[in-house]
Parts: sequence; C-alpha cells; structure tokens
Amino acid sequence: MSVELSWEDIVWDDPDGGRIVLHGVLPTTVHPQSLRPRIEWHALALLEGPEIEDVWQLEEASEKDSPGINLASALLGGGLDSALIEDLTQLDEIQTGRFPDPEPRRLHRLALRHERPVYCIEPTLDDEAWEEQRTQEAKVSTHWRKLLSMVRIGKKWRKAVKLRIFDAVPPPKNVPKDMATASVLSAAWWDLTESRINTSLSKARDERFAQRLRGALAAERAKHGDQATILLPMLQTWRPAILAMLNSNPQPEEIISSTGPSEQLEEEE
Repeated sequence: MSVELSWEDIVWDDPDGGRIVLHGVLPTTVHPQSLRPRIEWHALALLEGPEIEDVWQLEEASEKDSPGINLASALLGGGLDSALIEDLTQLDEIQTGRFPDPEPRRLHRLALRHERPVYCIEPTLDDEAWEEQRTQEAKVSTHWRKLLSMVRIGKKWRKAVKLRIFDAVPPPKNVPKDMATASVLSAAWWDLTESRINTSLSKARDERFAQRLRGALAAERAKHGDQATILLPMLQTWRPAILAMLNSNPQPEEIISSTGPSEQLEEEE
C-alpha cells in the first residue's frame, strides 16, 4: 500500500516544539466531510506565494459572472493540466473541476473567519535566492528536449497513469471510490510535472519550503508554546518529499503571516 497516497494526515513534530500537519488534497476536488481535518490548529500554511489570495478572488468573481468559465479555460488550455482536469471531470461520484481549488480555499476562508494567521510559504521574486531557483527551473523546463516531450503528452500521460494505478489506496469507509481514482490521476500529474525539472532543483525547492515552514512554526510557538499546530494542505503525493526535508531539521527561516481580504469570512461547506 502506497504511503504517498495514504488518506491519513501526516504529522511532523518539530524537535523545538509544536507540529505541522500535512493534510493531503487533490487538485480541483471537493473533499468529503470525513476526509477533512478534525484537529485543533492555530495557523494555516500554503505552499503558494501571497498572490494566491488574489488569484482565488479573481476565480471566484469570474465564476460568479460566468459559471464554469475556469473549468472551460483549463480544458481548452491543453497540455498536462488539461489532461488531468479532463480525466478528473469524468468521475461521477465526486465533485471535481472546481475553481478556486476547493479544499485549500475552504481552509483559507476558515482561517480568516477565525482570525488565524496564514503563512504563504513560497517566497516572492524579490527574494534573490528564490528568483534564481525559479530562473533555473524555467531554463530546465523549457529545454528543447522537454518541450518536444510535451508534444507527445497524451501517450506520456496514459503511461504515467498506468504506472500509478498500482499505488492506489482505497479511501475510508463511506467515501466514494472515485477518490482513489482521483488520487492516482493527481499522482501521475505530479510525476510528470516534476519530471520537467531535475532532482536537485526539486530538493532545493523543498528544502527552502521546509525552512520557511519551520520559521512559521517558530512564530506560532512563541504564541502557543509546544502545542502550536500549523495545518498545511498540500498535494497528497508531494507530502513525503516535504516530510523528508522537515525531518532533516533545516535552519528555520523567519517568515511573517499574510492577511487575507477581510470580506472573505465565511467557511465554505
């Protein structure tokens, strides 16, 4: 049974006190109530830059004006993202193809409603080290060999999905079985997404994220002591890589929480 695709949240205990809960989510997919976190938490972390809050607001506004426009745009965009969304939306038992990304946005709104800090873990591009990281990622991913491989994305996509089928983990009782299929599709998507850059760049990114996550926890520990808990909704299959970096106990990087738009205060059910 795949640890990567497990439905249980992963809890990392910081040796300095406090914990980070890695809550696995699937892209554009609404999580049933039984898969939502039932723990007490003090702050939310997102593996995104601060601009994600504006992106979510724009997606919500466009959905209000033209329901389904974001889904249509994703499907028409082509490429790997389109392949994932197209297959996800063929699943009948669950709600997929939803924008903004349902579970992270739901938790974000909940954090705002209860005035809990939100930490955007991805640095901004005025951070020189992060700018260099993204520049190197862009160079690698736009190499002609990588671009040529994307022309045959249909064949590569089907192969990636077939390889991941054997890692499927049945969801808990009373959760639609299509969640397992969505999990496999999301893992295949991540595999191909990560293949666009090299391993050293992936590790460098994850190490920086782990440093900033520890920094966020240090800030919460100053307020809540050893009981400080940060909830981190993130792609289900990415969790082991981030956990490994946290387990290496990288030096915490100071980070401040962001504040979201005050009008978005109600939790989505």
